[in-house]
Parts: sequence; structure tokens; C-alpha cells
Amino acid sequence: MTQSVVVQVGQCGNQIGCCFWDLALREHAAVNQKGIYDEAISSFFRNVDTRVVGDGGSISKGKICSLKARAVLIDMEEGVVNEILQGPLRDVFDTKQLITDISGSGNNWAVGHRVFGSLYQDQILEKLRKSAEHCDCLQCFFIIHSMGGGTGSGLGTFLLKMLEDEFPEVYRFVTSIYPSVEYHLYPLFLIASLLMFFPQKSLFDIISKIDLMVNSGKLGTTVKPKSLVTSSSGALKTRHKKPFDAMNNIVANLLLNLTSSARFEGSLNMDLNEISMNLVPFPQLHYLVSSLTPLYTLTDVNIPPRRLDQMFSDAFSKDHQLLRADPKHSLYLACALMVRGNVQISDVRRNIERLKPSLQFVSWNQEGWKTSLCSIPPVGHSHSLLALANNTCVKPTFMELKERFMRLYKKKAHLHHYLQVEGMEESCFTEAVSSLSALIQEYNQLDATKNMPVQDLPRLSIAM
Repeated sequence: MTQSVVVQVGQCGNQIGCCFWDLALREHAAVNQKGIYDEAISSFFRNVDTRVVGDGGSISKGKICSLKARAVLIDMEEGVVNEILQGPLRDVFDTKQLITDISGSGNNWAVGHRVFGSLYQDQILEKLRKSAEHCDCLQCFFIIHSMGGGTGSGLGTFLLKMLEDEFPEVYRFVTSIYPSVEYHLYPLFLIASLLMFFPQKSLFDIISKIDLMVNSGKLGTTVKPKSLVTSSSGALKTRHKKPFDAMNNIVANLLLNLTSSARFEGSLNMDLNEISMNLVPFPQLHYLVSSLTPLYTLTDVNIPPRRLDQMFSDAFSKDHQLLRADPKHSLYLACALMVRGNVQISDVRRNIERLKPSLQFVSWNQEGWKTSLCSIPPVGHSHSLLALANNTCVKPTFMELKERFMRLYKKKAHLHHYLQVEGMEESCFTEAVSSLSALIQEYNQLDATKNMPVQDLPRLSIAM
């Protein structure tokens, strides 16, 4: 059995991670009602013997073992981590696997990357190695962070480089939240096995759609009083919901579906490494567009199950994408469908054949589909679907990011905050812009091949 380690960096990374662990625990509790430590639980949790050996060699009575998340928590402000350690999940995290400071990175990528990266490099490496040693077969690292602020962005990207150097054979699944305005582009181009990025505006759009569904009255249903699906109504319920709780919950639910094959049995489970192997044909083009359906999996709405075919149609519709994009009007390099619940492979194949005519794949990968069937659905639902696509529709997001960056950079706005940090040079910004321009050009080159005869297709200039 393989295991994975989750690395949570910064305020956003730790809040999303905490939500993920809460949901995962409740899923395992619903399936494994006897509380037996089995292979499914061991994929993301380890069993720790908490008995104390006395001076005479005797072992204390009482609680014998404790379930600990395979996680490393990092934040240069101790507030969020302290809140977690005082909350309902305090016993889930190993206090030896935490790294905190009190000063914070001051919302400055350069401070997080250059200052705290160097300062905490040895400690971080020690925690990562310890986590790896606790695994029988380490499959991948899940890195959760935000590209806003200083710790999640700066220290988070420093961490990615460390993982690349120290664990080159272990896959790195990166989940990044992007703010509305961003000044540092360098982190986009660090080598990752695959990267799922979620602009805050896109997450806000999803929340607004869900609120509209709930408040429009079209559903003809009521809000569940005690939902087991979302953390906002479960073990982590607080008196006042925080502004980003709903957004964090979307990402946590996506990670829950992404890891379901590793945590539960299925007739056609997908190894996590297979996702990268099948969806990333070129190392630079590792940015995935994701959609999760049914959308009400993310809310506390009691809705009867929709038709199975509708679930597959929704996964490819513009309204269900967790990025402001319409993949149907762009070019697919590959696509993975991760289905949960009582769904047959014949249902999946039938829907793929039904949807194929409306989707355009690159000429050299017309059958670029990867499918996964996990028998355990999300708690409270009969089935769900996570679609991951490598699609050129991400290009407008990069173009907008570059445009916003250049508006600031041309005026040298806020630049001194970065350059006053030792080791930070302006060349970092120019190199980042050059890399981003090259990435956009690669997507332009791919888009230019649409509707082009195979014999006329140019060779891609992507460096291997």
C-alpha cells in the first residue's frame, strides 16, 4: 500500500488542509464504522503508539494508539496553527511535524522565499524526511498553499524546489490559490508533477452560483440541518463563518475526490502517479483545469440525485469549471475522469462516446482519456465526478496574469519592497516575464493546430 504526505504552507494552505483532514476523517468513519486501522486509512494517516514506558520498563495504561495525519504544517505566523491545535482536530496532527514563527513574512514573497527559506531549510528538510520515513512506500507529496501573501507563496515555492532536489522520484501535486492581483510570477514555473490553480475570483463565482441555487427556490428543497459533506456544518463548525471558509471547502472537496482512489477500493482505481503520467505530455504544460459535479456536493442542500448522464455533461460545462474558462472551445491535451459511487464502466464509456463529438483533442492524442472508478461515494451522495483536463483554455488566465503584472512592473510599483530583501534582484522579475511569455507562446502553438491536417502539423518547440 502506498502513502502520501500533505504539506500545508501559510494561512491559506493550513486552513484548506484542516478542512481536508476533517472531511477525510468523516468519510473513513462512515465506511470503517468499527474504527479498524486498515490500508485505506494508512494511505493518509498513521497509527501512533502513545503508551508511555516507565522507569521500570512498565507501559502506562489507557489510550494505546492515536491516529495522526501524514502532514507537515508550516506557517511563519503562529496564529492559524495555534487555532488548529486548540480546535477539534488538535489530536490529529503530530506536534513534532509543525514549523511556526511569530513575525510572519509581511505579505512579501521575497521574505518568505529568501529569508525564511534559508532560515528554516534544515528544519523543513528534517520534517519532510521524517514524514517519508513513516511511509512504507511514499507515492507523492501534496503541497497546499496560496500565491498571495508571503509565507504560502515565498516559502511554499522554496519548499517545492527542496522537494525537487531531495525527492526527485516522488511526484509533487501542487494546489495553489491565486489572489486577484499578483506581482511575483516566478513560482509558476517551478517544476511540479502537476499544478491545479484556483483564482479567488473563480472560487467566488462558484460560491455565488451555489448561493443562487439555494436562494432561488428552484430546488424546492431545504437546507440540511446536519450535513456530513461540508466542514461548515460538521466537526469544524464555528459560531461565525470566516470569509474564505466556503472557498476553502471547494478545494478541500476537490482534494477529497482526487485522493479517493488512494483511500478506498474501486473496480478501476487510478494510481495517483497515473494522473501525471497521462495528463502531462510535456513537463512545462502541467497546469490542470478541474471541475467537480454535482455542485451541491459543496453545499448543505438536500437535492435528489440527478441523472448520471447529466453529471458527465455538467463536468464539461463552463459553469462547473473551477477556473474562469470554457474547455469545450479550446484544445484538450488529455482528460481524466475520476468517478465515485455506484457507477459502471459501461456508463463511463457511454458518456465519453456521447461527449466526444463536442470536444476537440490534439491530433496525436485523440484517445487521451483516463478513467477511474472508486466504489465509495462522498458521504450523503450516490455518486460524484471530478474531471481533470490539460486544456489550452488556461492560456487566457496566464495572459491576464501577465497583463496585470506588467501594469505594476512598468511603474515599478511596490518593487522596492522586494528588492530590499537580501539576495533579491530585479532579474528575477524579468526572467519570470520571459518564462510566462514562452508558456503563452506554447499554448498559442497548440491552439494553432486546431482543425489542421495531421501532415501539416508543426513540431512543438517545447523543451523536454
